[in-house]
Amino acid sequence: MLTTHGEESDHREPDAVRHSHLQTCPDMPGHPQRHAGEALTSNDRFNIGMMAQAQPKASGSGRKRRMDIWTHFNYNEMEKKTQCTVITGEKLCGFKICGKNTTNLKRHLKAHHPSLHATIPDTRPEKQQPDSERMGTSIQAFFSSQLKYKADSAEQHIKEEAISQWIGRTGLPARSVEEEDFVPMMQSMDKRLTVPKKAKITNLVDKLYIAEREKFQDRISTARKITIGLDIWSKKGLTAAFLAISACYYCTQQKRANHILLRLEQISHPHTADCIKTCVDRCTEDWGISKEQILTVITDNRSNMVAAFKNEEDDEPSSDDEEVQNSDEESEECEEEQRYGAIKRIPCVVHTLQLVVNLIHKEQSIKRLFDKVRGLVRLFRKSSVATERLLQLCGLTLVKDCLTRWSSSYQMISRLLEVKDSTVQVADGMDWDCLLPSEWQKLAALRDLLLPFAEHTKMLQSDTMSLSLVVPALLDLSAHLSQFPQGTAYRDLAHLAKKMKANIEERFSCFLDPSDSKFSPLATAACFLDPTVSPETLIQNEDMQIQELLRRAEEYIAQTLSPQEEEEEERREAPETAPPSKRPRFQFLSKASTSRPLRPKPCVQQELQKFKEQLSQPIHEESAIDFWAAQGSTVYQTLKPFAYDLLAMPASQAFAERVFSITGDLTRGLRSRARLILERSTFLKLNRDQ
Repeated sequence: MLTTHGEESDHREPDAVRHSHLQTCPDMPGHPQRHAGEALTSNDRFNIGMMAQAQPKASGSGRKRRMDIWTHFNYNEMEKKTQCTVITGEKLCGFKICGKNTTNLKRHLKAHHPSLHATIPDTRPEKQQPDSERMGTSIQAFFSSQLKYKADSAEQHIKEEAISQWIGRTGLPARSVEEEDFVPMMQSMDKRLTVPKKAKITNLVDKLYIAEREKFQDRISTARKITIGLDIWSKKGLTAAFLAISACYYCTQQKRANHILLRLEQISHPHTADCIKTCVDRCTEDWGISKEQILTVITDNRSNMVAAFKNEEDDEPSSDDEEVQNSDEESEECEEEQRYGAIKRIPCVVHTLQLVVNLIHKEQSIKRLFDKVRGLVRLFRKSSVATERLLQLCGLTLVKDCLTRWSSSYQMISRLLEVKDSTVQVADGMDWDCLLPSEWQKLAALRDLLLPFAEHTKMLQSDTMSLSLVVPALLDLSAHLSQFPQGTAYRDLAHLAKKMKANIEERFSCFLDPSDSKFSPLATAACFLDPTVSPETLIQNEDMQIQELLRRAEEYIAQTLSPQEEEEEERREAPETAPPSKRPRFQFLSKASTSRPLRPKPCVQQELQKFKEQLSQPIHEESAIDFWAAQGSTVYQTLKPFAYDLLAMPASQAFAERVFSITGDLTRGLRSRARLILERSTFLKLNRDQ
């Protein structure tokens, strides 16, 4: 007998299927018909088994039946119905269902034979999957593994750009994409990707660098004022030195303050003032930054940095022709100087603040205590046994100070006091000398002395929007040092506090002393335009020196913005030159109408007075930028743009200094020879979030 789907003829069906043949062949002679629910005799059971051997499993060439379901059913070709062959006790179910839909069969089992339905899996077993499904899966696997993205497809471009960004920002060589391990890794992620070669990645990185430069150059061209930051870093062994130049400005397109890296240039020794000034001039010219755009330059206190940005007016003239100058030209130069600030350079506030903190190492009694603390920390850091015991007790280790790291002395003292009990326990177990109880108390008082310096250092080293906090921070530190001797019993610490207060007044006289020859009103002006600190720092402070600072700040703002007002007013009042083609009919009337003054624009003094009146009321905005953004464009037409420029300024050149901590690994060994790769990768990495 032939069977469907290539099955063998001697295949035996299950016993439950055999029971159904008596009902499916009612006309067969010698076999009486049985109805549903009728009891079966032993002779009937024998006849059903014999008939099951002669009946084929299925008819037609359709897909294979699920034998886990059709075991309990039999299909009658004459009636076109499927009958249930489940025997419950001694009775046959015999329920008939139209057609042979497997879903209907499962529904019948679930309703009338739940115990059998529970044994049937929800999905077809893997070995019984139809050939069509297996064929579809194999076709999908074939296409997904063999076909590649087209060279000009969007998917290929997106993945190539992602690889080029990774290569460009990390400074890795372009040949990394051809490494024997890189290609299989990318193929395992996406088999349709064609991994680009070294030449293509190099071109993509160059395009990315050019596109990023053009983007930032377009933003800088619209900036009103720019602050330049500088820092020099030398490799170990002094084999190479690099100059980092950054720019901070208020971006009118993004409506926020940005700080970006302009250039990382390798310079040769010696690092003279002329060398630094030449590099800065070349960089600003390359980026299209005019001298009028530069609000100030922030550097550390090195002599070459100070000399590089001295005022040119301090130099003596070299010829008699230069000595004889027109009075009009002198007045124009004075006006230009007042407009863009009396000095071009201001010191890095954080660097200068650390010079004040370093006075603790010059006080002999405190220096002896520091030396003992350093010795204890050194013992722990050199002993793996002591370090492991300390970790088991408190989960922390001791911190070593570094004079070139900001607030490192405070961090060493703070950590030591934090794990004091565990440190004493481990030191006793190691038979090491530890600090005396009086020394622990003095160390705690020294921590209280340095705590405000560490907090203000962390606040002022931000990349943007910190210049307005300089004057409040310095005044707060002065007040802290004035009050500190009253709360301590250590005379050396009280004497140190007085010396630090005097040193702050001396080093920061350019910000706090209006009578100083190098006084710069930038910090005070930024503080005045910051409504979050201006009321308590300047407006409500009745100190005569603070009021003088406020007056100088207002004068600086008025002198800076007044020439701009006059130029705009002249452009507005200048008559347009019309071609003399026809004589006007009413000549004198037209002259009178053209000479009529336009509506006057509010002057800077009026806006300053209005701003001071507004400061007397509560300020609900959290930041200064939010405050000025909430003001209408017609309220402070002149003051608002200048406030954005001053508030965006940083108080330090920490951004330029952090460049070297990020790119230091790229300058090791032979990597320093690839100057273009170093500058390009640093530019892309530092400016990625801007």
